[in-house]
Amino acid sequence: MSVLTRDEAQARAQFLDVHRYTIDLDLTAGEETFDSRTVIQFTALAAGDTFVELKPATLRSLSLDGHPLDPADLDENRFPLTALTAGPHELRIDAAMRYSRTGEGMHRFTDPTDNETYVYTQLFMEDVQRVFAAFDQPDLKSVFALTVTAPEGWTVLGNGIAEHTGDGRWTLAPTPPVSTYLVAVAAGPWHSVTTEHAGLPFGIHCRRSLAPHLDTDADEILDITRACFDRFQEKFDEPYPFDSYDQAFVPEFNAGAMENPGLVTFRDEFIYRSAVTDTERQTRGMVIAHEMAHMWFGDLVTLAWWDDIWLNESFAEYMGYQTLAEATRFTDTWVDFGVARKGWGYDADQRPSTHPVAPDPAAVPDTASAMLNFDGISYAKGASALRQLVAWLGEKDFLAGINTHFARHKFGNATLADFIDNLASATDRDVHAWADQWLRTTGVDTLTPRIGENDTTWSLTVDHHGTRPHRITVGTYDHAIDTQSGPDRLVLRDRFDIGIPSQDSDGTTTRPGRRPALVVLNDHDLTYAKIRLDPDSWTTLQAGLSGIPDALTRAVVWNAARDMVRDGELAPTTYLEAARTHLPHETDLALLQGVLAFADTQVAARYITPEDRPAALATLTALTRDLIRRTEDGTQPGLRLTAVRHFIDAATQPDTIHGWLTEGTVPGGPELDPELRWRILTRLAVLGATDEQAIAAELEADPSATGQEGAARCRAALPTPEAKAAAWHAMFTDDTLSNYLFTATAQGFWQPEQTDLVAAYVPRYYPDATALAVRRGPAIADAAGRYAFPAHAIDAESLHLGDQALTDHALIPALRRKLTDQIDDLRRALTVRNTH
Repeated sequence: MSVLTRDEAQARAQFLDVHRYTIDLDLTAGEETFDSRTVIQFTALAAGDTFVELKPATLRSLSLDGHPLDPADLDENRFPLTALTAGPHELRIDAAMRYSRTGEGMHRFTDPTDNETYVYTQLFMEDVQRVFAAFDQPDLKSVFALTVTAPEGWTVLGNGIAEHTGDGRWTLAPTPPVSTYLVAVAAGPWHSVTTEHAGLPFGIHCRRSLAPHLDTDADEILDITRACFDRFQEKFDEPYPFDSYDQAFVPEFNAGAMENPGLVTFRDEFIYRSAVTDTERQTRGMVIAHEMAHMWFGDLVTLAWWDDIWLNESFAEYMGYQTLAEATRFTDTWVDFGVARKGWGYDADQRPSTHPVAPDPAAVPDTASAMLNFDGISYAKGASALRQLVAWLGEKDFLAGINTHFARHKFGNATLADFIDNLASATDRDVHAWADQWLRTTGVDTLTPRIGENDTTWSLTVDHHGTRPHRITVGTYDHAIDTQSGPDRLVLRDRFDIGIPSQDSDGTTTRPGRRPALVVLNDHDLTYAKIRLDPDSWTTLQAGLSGIPDALTRAVVWNAARDMVRDGELAPTTYLEAARTHLPHETDLALLQGVLAFADTQVAARYITPEDRPAALATLTALTRDLIRRTEDGTQPGLRLTAVRHFIDAATQPDTIHGWLTEGTVPGGPELDPELRWRILTRLAVLGATDEQAIAAELEADPSATGQEGAARCRAALPTPEAKAAAWHAMFTDDTLSNYLFTATAQGFWQPEQTDLVAAYVPRYYPDATALAVRRGPAIADAAGRYAFPAHAIDAESLHLGDQALTDHALIPALRRKLTDQIDDLRRALTVRNTH
């Protein structure tokens, strides 16, 4: 398939004005294909040639200005339009298009619970061509008018208000000018909860089998939606630009959500079938706010080319966390960002595949390369950079610049240069210099404190490894005098702001009094940099980390420890000991979840040697057991649920968790819901303490889509040659697994406890994954690189195999990028093991 280059897009944008798409989709043509008829009205600004994109199963007919064209002229995904005269034209295309099972294009899903079928579009980047013919690039905005024929009993949702005209026919209100990738349709027998707010229809939708769970959370989802909507209306001068606001929770969705104007699609795991923590509810709220921010930044004003994708995602990421904190009960969102999200950016920024937040346009020459930049840099690092920018500019000037940006470019396209110019118009500060230093550079700065002391004063000097300027808060803490608060409690002495580089000639800040027991750089976590601790502060933290009064400060400290482990400066066992000491006293759910996740999935699974893994798991078991005991009074269900999950994952003996499964409850609660039952069964499968009969029985009790995934994960985790062979065949040969079932199978396959059993599959992985990616495309390639990679095979031979694989020219870009990152993580893990 031909990918669109930036040069081609620029040439076509100068050649064409696209006015209107009239699209008719027929979803009643069968289970494999649907009919797509498109009329495109456009103007050629000069005489010349161009092309339109589509990926049909069957191309039945085309005509230009009433003259038939030969369908045989289709070249891969491009149909040439030659010898166009200057002036208006009408192109008509009639095709059958193929449904997807990989979450790309028009995805089709049949719910195993009730056999109801649903379809929805995901048209990002270049997948609109799987649904209708288009001049597919973001800066050829147009009006889209859709009609859809659907089976009786279905509801059709789209970017605009949908009207059912009878006989399964639905007409969607034409859109204002939007980009091709933002067109959306979702059809099926949806369960819907509708309301009206600010004069607009609002709706939330899910498949029928999830109806009770949506109804349980409908008030919370709609309350967050209304609160964030109102807050954005206060922040932004431009009113909400579309005629309705629907949110559809759809099955087997690859991303977290997609910002289609007026119809945001979410992965339906956000409709909770089982118990979740308040932090998980907060995450759902953040995603709701994130996608709503895109209605202005991304939909109303859209990037001109994909090198500026960070503008969409960094802005929405920042606004999602900030607006949720301002408008709802979730006021501590930045703690979760600091401990769970920010590390995504730090990790990505230290790999060979790192890139600037705003890459040079030449580094994004085509759509294939653009897709690779949807990573921790474009989201987490970019949001961190914007948070630092707001701290530097002040929110008033920041919002003034943003509103100028919207006013100048509404229903159009804009570039980084436009964005920076508009911000600069609202302030006397040199925003252009800031952008060069923050957005055009790669890597993570490191800030290390040096503390001096005499009888009456103490001094701070920050060693700065890196090039970016920073405005940070320094927090200083002393041991609590009030022993009733605990022997290791810390109290805030003061906070003060400093600039890096310092304005003082020697770069030293002098403060009155004796040196504090603890000095924390970046105490409010307002910048993006790795933080180190001076030796005396680290000594204080060994006993007093959980005694720091502010959760955001604790997040900064835990992130520093995480980075030190990854950089080989702190032994993984020391991190586990700190977790063992302090997490039993932790009260912040986001912190508990973030630290436990790193301790489990990275420290115990990768950075600790196989010989030391049993001891590491024993530490996690003791830690989580303490948390379970501490929460027996039922007042902290989120902490208890988190502890129970990680107790299951760390189990080295089956007896306790098998007893829970048999009894259907953890003593003292919680009762086992489907998520916990499948979690236990997966761990029992890893330990060889269950079998196919038990898995089949559990699936019979829970035949849902989630149950199907749980069974696939369990079967792949069974420690037998036959189970591993069957799972490998399903992933790499059969080619019928959906994106979600592929992921579940991959998650079960590789287990640290089964290294010898799966050793022969490590060298098979690279050629098999390469061939799979070529056959099944980027979405499955991403899953194969992310989940099916042999991440626990950490040795010199595995590293050598990986490095060799990267020389294979057959790797498609999506898989090459994932392998580059995975192999670098493998190299880092091996270095950590060899260092300690």
